[in-house]
Amino acid sequence: MNVITLTGNSTRDVELKYTPNGKAVGNGTIAVRRDFKNQKDEYETDFVNFVALGGLSEVMANHIKKGDKFGITGRLQIRIWENDEGKKIYFTEVVVNSFDFPNKSQNNQGNTNTSGNKQNGSQGNYTRVDDDPFANDGKTIDISDDDLPF
Repeated sequence: MNVITLTGNSTRDVELKYTPNGKAVGNGTIAVRRDFKNQKDEYETDFVNFVALGGLSEVMANHIKKGDKFGITGRLQIRIWENDEGKKIYFTEVVVNSFDFPNKSQNNQGNTNTSGNKQNGSQGNYTRVDDDPFANDGKTIDISDDDLPF
């Protein structure tokens, strides 16, 4: 199983480019602080490259700027090629499936998720990506068991 989840800060604005066929591709780097200190009693940071494709890359480019704290989930990909001298070059990156970022306001107005929709409610420090469609403002929902798909 190839799944990776990282939370950190953007080292730069997400760079958005388009292929000749018009497909959006976004690239960036997330700085992830390790959760332990080294022998000098300091935290070290890993800088992990990521790539997002299609509409997801456009949404990320619109919402993630240098220094922003955010999280990504995706798969680890290692690309290998030979340079002009015949030496193998390895490039490791995360291919992003989804992203999220902490609430920036204390009044919980919501953030934009991967689909670009406003969301309310929070789970820990992060905005919920899926508001409860059955919340009904705390009122009982009148629905027959026959209408349920399960």
